[in-house]
Amino acid sequence: MDPKYSEELTRILGKIGTSNLIALLTDKIPASDLNTLLLKVFHEKVKQSSPSDLLNRYQLNRFVQPADLDLIKLKQLEIDILGIALRHGIKPIQLSPVAPLGCSSIVGPVDQNNAISALRGTEVASDATNLIAMHVADLIKNRKISREDRLRFCTTHRHVRAQYYGDAPGMLAHFHLFCMVTSGIDQGSYGFELRALWDQIEVYRNIFKSIFNSDIEVIFSERGGYKDSSGFISRMIDHGRNMKLSDVTISIGASHKENTYYKGLQFTIKTVVQGREYFIGDGGFVDWTQQMLGNRKERLLISAIGLDRILM
Repeated sequence: MDPKYSEELTRILGKIGTSNLIALLTDKIPASDLNTLLLKVFHEKVKQSSPSDLLNRYQLNRFVQPADLDLIKLKQLEIDILGIALRHGIKPIQLSPVAPLGCSSIVGPVDQNNAISALRGTEVASDATNLIAMHVADLIKNRKISREDRLRFCTTHRHVRAQYYGDAPGMLAHFHLFCMVTSGIDQGSYGFELRALWDQIEVYRNIFKSIFNSDIEVIFSERGGYKDSSGFISRMIDHGRNMKLSDVTISIGASHKENTYYKGLQFTIKTVVQGREYFIGDGGFVDWTQQMLGNRKERLLISAIGLDRILM
């Protein structure tokens, strides 16, 4: 038995009596045939289920339970935030609830098991910024926009992630995020990065000041991925301090060069709402469009804040 298999998987393969089943399904048949096979398997499984089985699955599955929050307040918060973003020139976009299979794990260092893989070449959306990045890459590849344009999109989206955090507060199986993505081309001297970063921070500043009457703190942490990461992050911070934003505090967090999700820096948004402190979101530069388009001059900034945590 392959040593990389978990104990549980080894038990299942032993029960079937075919230890090389995964290799056969992965290597011997194309993805379209595997999809046909699995569709038939699930079709037959469902035929064997009763209405009481269905209710039992509902009761036992944490991914399908409704969220314990005020839906009207959530929808109003979405509208308010999207309106602020639109006034800053960021286009709201409605995403699909599913993404291409491997959406988070192929271009980013994310375990595929953290997403809910599905049939027909899809997975349940676990990160809207990945989906927006693919939309951007598609626009660029099919020449639907001028590459001189700076593309700015945002969305509010329900996310589902498979990690289990136990009873940790605010860690939910599905949750709402407001996300922003800014795409452009390297302009030299970090021109794109400076403008994109502080434009997004300005949106967050406006959101929390307008809706919650609260200031924000932006915590910068150095990441690898730029030739001079320490010089890069210093330029970003100095630019922000020169803007003299009275309701934005800038601070420096611990370096995380070994973490390869973000490139150059990660910024964390901290705020206080009704006397309660929240580390409410984060963002940074990623190389996803570089990978998808094969162009090292592509630049992409992503960020998101959690909405459920504020409402709860």
